[in-house]
Amino acid sequence: MSQLFTIFITVFLAELGDKTQLATVLFASDRQTSSLMVFFAAATALVASTGVAVVLGTAAERWLAFMPLKLIAGIGFILVGGWTIWDHFRSAAAA
Repeated sequence: MSQLFTIFITVFLAELGDKTQLATVLFASDRQTSSLMVFFAAATALVASTGVAVVLGTAAERWLAFMPLKLIAGIGFILVGGWTIWDHFRSAAAA
């Protein structure tokens, strides 16, 4: 049950404020479109895209089981963070 909660919270927080949610808000703000239709269409799209991600993730795990994926992902996040910090100070020095 704790894994389910962790996955739910992680995906829920990741989806807040992203392009998908903004597009859904725009569709829902159209008075000619039913709010219920927007909800079901957006929910179905999220379920379908999540299904694709699960299938790809399962396939990737089979082929990449020998690689330390968490380590590679962590290094990637550190590199993106370092690049962002470097760009900030570079921009501040140029100003």
